[in-house]
Amino acid sequence: MKTLEELKALRKKSYEKMYMIGVTNGVRVQVGYGTCGIAAGAKPVYDTFISKIETLNLSNVEVTKVGCMGECAFEPIVEVLESNGSKTIYCLVTDRIASEIVEEHIVKGNRIDKYLLSKIKR
Repeated sequence: MKTLEELKALRKKSYEKMYMIGVTNGVRVQVGYGTCGIAAGAKPVYDTFISKIETLNLSNVEVTKVGCMGECAFEPIVEVLESNGSKTIYCLVTDRIASEIVEEHIVKGNRIDKYLLSKIKR
């Protein structure tokens, strides 16, 4: 990278990828994979998302590991970012809940309020 224009282009491309811009009904699932997330069971949660999305052949969904999500007591935490700008944060996610998130939220578009960080953290 040699110019400011190249840096700006890279930033724009990264932003568009992160927020699934240009992907029809795109969804990005971010699994908290910091030390506390891993200790709380993030690996089986991540694996369940990958497996379920592959089984259902969901080409518009990307699953990624991210670092600390800042709420250690509520790990594993999963954030679902949709290309329409919607962000949903689920907490205390298990592999069973991960399957439910894929089937209900990602496939059917029904947010599952009982697992929301904002509901449980009260």
